[in-house]
Amino acid sequence: MTDTEITADLVRGLLPEQHPDLARLALREVPGGWGNQMWRLGNELAVRIQRMDPTPELQLKERQWLPVLAPRLPLPVPTPVRFGVPSDRYPKHWTVMTWVPGEPLDHSSISRGTHAADRLAGFLRALHEEAPAQAPISPSFGTHLKTCTDGFDHYLGAVALGSIADDVRAVWGDALAAPVWQGPPVWVHGDLHPANVVVSDGTLAGIVDFGALCAGDPAWDLAAAWVLLPDGTASRFFDAYAQADRAAIRRARGLAALKSFFLMLMGQNGDRNLPGGKSHWGPVGRAALDRVLNGI
Repeated sequence: MTDTEITADLVRGLLPEQHPDLARLALREVPGGWGNQMWRLGNELAVRIQRMDPTPELQLKERQWLPVLAPRLPLPVPTPVRFGVPSDRYPKHWTVMTWVPGEPLDHSSISRGTHAADRLAGFLRALHEEAPAQAPISPSFGTHLKTCTDGFDHYLGAVALGSIADDVRAVWGDALAAPVWQGPPVWVHGDLHPANVVVSDGTLAGIVDFGALCAGDPAWDLAAAWVLLPDGTASRFFDAYAQADRAAIRRARGLAALKSFFLMLMGQNGDRNLPGGKSHWGPVGRAALDRVLNGI
């Protein structure tokens, strides 16, 4: 973290020093953000400036791999176009990236569920290719579900579930009992939740925030069938994805429960210490958990 407040004046000061040809473009803050703060730059760009992330690793990972992946992905993703380095003015990294038009799903909704399911399936089919040996490995994403047991137990104790607690435990137990991923590690976004996708015209329009990008088990992304898509569309998604066996679906469903817990807990904590406020995540997470319990 840094004690330097990220303001429009700060960003306006950084641009002339390192990228003066961009300094005259209009600058406006993008609400939300957590590890990084976003500032819209003109109509087609954004400044992504490191804030809560303790190390530059996530931004540097996006810089290295998004230009490689973006050309083959069927939905827009933010692609780095300029690099900002630490300086006396600001001691952390920042990146100028392409802007992905649309509204974050946590502030919008999907009304064209079938269309969105097909789009998400097509995106993940394109992303889930075998990752190269030098691809990043994460201790927190893309891993075996057993590494998440402590987190699941913590969330289960922290979120009020009432009569559905046993049903949720059963989903998690079934996911743990499912056969593990047997294929090679594939590219995984890892952190598909409603604040990391954008929608337009009632359907999925882009995927953002690749800080968790890693090589691993695709079930981490397949959980989005319940976390992102409207009621009754998970089956359509898996039919369109057409690459998930029953074991992968079982693992994905357990991970969807875990991700739903995370959203619920952030909402339960309200706006306390959470940039932009996350109280609206609570109902989003509970709705996702209800979809998990309804299966596919």
